[in-house]
Amino acid sequence: MPPDYPTLFSPITLGPRTAKNRVWMTAHATEFSTDGTFADASADYYAERARGGVAVITMEAMAVHPTTQPRRGVILAYDPAVIDSYRAVANAVHPHGTLLLAQLWHRGRQTDGIISRLPTWAPSAVPDTVYREIPHEMTHGEIDELVAHYVRAAEYAIEGGVDGIEVHGLAHGYLLGQFLSPATNHRTDEYGGSFENRMRIVRRIVDRLRQVVPADRILGIRINSNDGDAENGLTNADWVQIAVEVESWGAVDYISTSQGTYLDRMQIYGTSGARPAGYEIADTTAITRAVSVPVVAVGRITTPEMAEDILASGKAEFVGMARQLIADPRWPEKARHGRSDTIRPCVGSNWCVASFARGPLACIHNPKVGRERAFHDDDSRPRRPRTVAVVGGGPAGLRAALTASELGHEVTLFEQESVLGGQVGLIAMADSYSEWSGVTDWLTTQLVESNVKVALGHRATADDLIGQFDAAVIATGSTPIRHGWTSRHPDRWVAGTALPGSDQWNVYSPAQILSGHVDIPHRVLIVDDTGDRQAFVTAEYLVGRRHPVHIVSQYPQLGHAFADAHDLPFAFGQLRRAGVTFTAGTEVTEIDGDTVTLKDVHTQELSTLTDIDAVVLVLGNTANDSLARELEGSGVDVQLIGDAHAPRRIFNAIWEGEQAARSL
Repeated sequence: MPPDYPTLFSPITLGPRTAKNRVWMTAHATEFSTDGTFADASADYYAERARGGVAVITMEAMAVHPTTQPRRGVILAYDPAVIDSYRAVANAVHPHGTLLLAQLWHRGRQTDGIISRLPTWAPSAVPDTVYREIPHEMTHGEIDELVAHYVRAAEYAIEGGVDGIEVHGLAHGYLLGQFLSPATNHRTDEYGGSFENRMRIVRRIVDRLRQVVPADRILGIRINSNDGDAENGLTNADWVQIAVEVESWGAVDYISTSQGTYLDRMQIYGTSGARPAGYEIADTTAITRAVSVPVVAVGRITTPEMAEDILASGKAEFVGMARQLIADPRWPEKARHGRSDTIRPCVGSNWCVASFARGPLACIHNPKVGRERAFHDDDSRPRRPRTVAVVGGGPAGLRAALTASELGHEVTLFEQESVLGGQVGLIAMADSYSEWSGVTDWLTTQLVESNVKVALGHRATADDLIGQFDAAVIATGSTPIRHGWTSRHPDRWVAGTALPGSDQWNVYSPAQILSGHVDIPHRVLIVDDTGDRQAFVTAEYLVGRRHPVHIVSQYPQLGHAFADAHDLPFAFGQLRRAGVTFTAGTEVTEIDGDTVTLKDVHTQELSTLTDIDAVVLVLGNTANDSLARELEGSGVDVQLIGDAHAPRRIFNAIWEGEQAARSL
């Protein structure tokens, strides 16, 4: 045990069981399920985190009733079909000495009935700020039914071999929390009004679960430590009172904390810019000091040093992580063996959150998430070592070079610039995205420790590669579009025909601005045709240097392309507070000196902006694929990846770099 983390890796009693250390993987959606039960990918995913040294795993939130099915990938804990799949996960996790818990949950008003085709349930008919569906006010009979479903779901989980049950629904503004909060509970019966009445449904569920959960199994509860700034919502003092009340019932073995409701989801899973590391700890500490059962703290806990400080100073008994263990499932093992410098950091991009809005869980820079078994099988496949050139030192090239070296190939990485990292370094120029550099910083650090030869300041040519290498992975990135083309006018691709004035001296790309290589005039207009982060990143960089900024976009809502990460309100808010002006539903038709002509995309009405000193065109990028085309028919095995293949996202670049290396 490294002396730096003695508390983190000490065992602790957890009800009738013992946790081998203080690292707890908290519940988070995976969307691996296709039929309401745990998939093979679920067992592999949880087993990988157990293998990495996690002491306790709370599996993803599972629906206790048909009225709470926000997505198709949710586990249906009330269906007996789930029992055998519990056993599969338990059999995969238990050999590693990890405790496995089932989290039972109802979202209440914070969902809709599109998947379930049923009305949503809530204590009162108050719609949610996100889904806006008017819920059905639960009757006494339906409250009884809900209690019975929590019990049924717990019995199925216990039969499936889990080590315990975690009651969810109090935290994050879900159904039980809706009963607790005066902001959402307007009832006048025995389930509304006084504190005792609002707690009644929770007590009924906890008491009944304690009767059916065997004495040798754990029973815990997840609560908030603060709802955030919701009007008439529950404060830290309210949640301390709730925690003390719950403990007084003598039924629960631990309390797991979180924060926030859907009024501000950055309180639940704050991004790197929106919430600092450890942002929940102060509120959690107040709960820890008010109760005697173990408390689990969360809130962007990413480093072993931070974790040890929280535990050693008595702020909590466990440190809970989700996103950090998605990024690196071997975080505990690496920390315990003194290899903290090799931990792949969570950069707080919320790609994991955005991914399960459309499909299974993924990580911006851990390509193995959800595919653990396939990668494990592939790692053991024998390979013939080859000489490999990787051209380009951005995320795609770095990942390809590192993985190819790990698989036994002789690798040379060519990068035309004097530093590695590619466009990620430009994104990180804005303070809110500074942690994103962790993606390429980590890869670069690992590359230095590998056998990869790195040639910086070398623009590789076909002559460098032909006859010298068996294979070439081309990761030469992309170049921002400058000729004014937009998706509204796909036929206007030829330079000079798309947007008159786009070739003026005062027209820039985001890369030029963020590189710091240009002398930026004062007032800046950003033209956004992508709906993604680039316009926001560039605006933040500029206002940080005291430039007045105006963003226009043809789209009805700016930033729609990154809305799934849920930090769009934060991004808007900080730019508005900094004085940035936003105009949606508008395209630029001409740039003439310091005058810009605009057109309303709906009414075709024209208007002008004057005294514009600079225009930044955020129109997307074009692939730098010329080297790959030169190598066609050369005898070199060529793979084109990342932006050089098609300009997209960091996630795609990392994934394709990994896949290219494995296909060699």
